[in-house]
Amino acid sequence: MRHPASLLLLPLLLATGPVLMAQSPHMGFSLDLLVPSGAFASQSYPAYYSLSAGRTIPTQKESYDIGLGGTFTVSFPMDRNLAVRLNLSGSQQNGTNRAPGEATINLRHSQFNLGGDLQIFPGGTAFRHRGLYFLAGLSADFEQFDRSFGDPHYDYTDTTRKSRLGATGGIGHTFGYDAGARFTLEASFHKTLTGNDVAGGNPPSSDFVKVAFGWVF
Repeated sequence: MRHPASLLLLPLLLATGPVLMAQSPHMGFSLDLLVPSGAFASQSYPAYYSLSAGRTIPTQKESYDIGLGGTFTVSFPMDRNLAVRLNLSGSQQNGTNRAPGEATINLRHSQFNLGGDLQIFPGGTAFRHRGLYFLAGLSADFEQFDRSFGDPHYDYTDTTRKSRLGATGGIGHTFGYDAGARFTLEASFHKTLTGNDVAGGNPPSSDFVKVAFGWVF
């Protein structure tokens, strides 16, 4: 795991050179709404015979609900149209695993993300961080999958931890004047790139649409 973990951080380290040349960084934070997508929203596992239980376990349907999170960002303008943004974010989502005739298994997915994005301001307002912008970047995703076989608030006795590489693309808009705090609305899609082979025993990709409401200073 050490070698893959170092590869996750490599794209972020490569971005530090030009970032150090930037001026007047803009700090921001946001409250995030995460909507699961694809297999992360709903995944079915076929029935199988369990030797330990001595019977066939019916088809299981696993799903995650809408999650909540938060993000802290520092945006470094490089020129009128381009900025490099570093971000720290965290989130949590709850879910269930259900099968006919079986007790419901409660699920919880939490993650911490360390990322770097390129922000493109087509209106040439990167230095002021105003108006429309597009973003694309990579992130090191440190995830934890918990399963509760009893009380959904306390009895999480089965835990899987994963360090994976993710990619993000989206669009945003910063509203307000040149001075003071400005309101930001952003929509992006996150895709897990590595460690997502379900057939190999990995959790499905943690893919989701993120809608962020925040402020930039």
